[in-house]
Amino acid sequence: MRIAVDLNRCQGYAQCAYLAHKDFRLTGQEALTYEPNPDDERRLQVERAAAACPVQAIVIDRLDGAKGSATS
Repeated sequence: MRIAVDLNRCQGYAQCAYLAHKDFRLTGQEALTYEPNPDDERRLQVERAAAACPVQAIVIDRLDGAKGSATS
């Protein structure tokens, strides 16, 4: 699994950090850092975090040929 976050779209709501704190972190007030290749065992948390993003800034590439976002 691979994660991409559109940092221009991200508004720092931190819903992703709350739901998948091992993969998404806020540094300072609004700077998001994230693990671009999280373990597959955390897939459910990452997908929930992406779905919770109010501005849909997180895209998940499932590495099986299918691409998805929070809404797929």
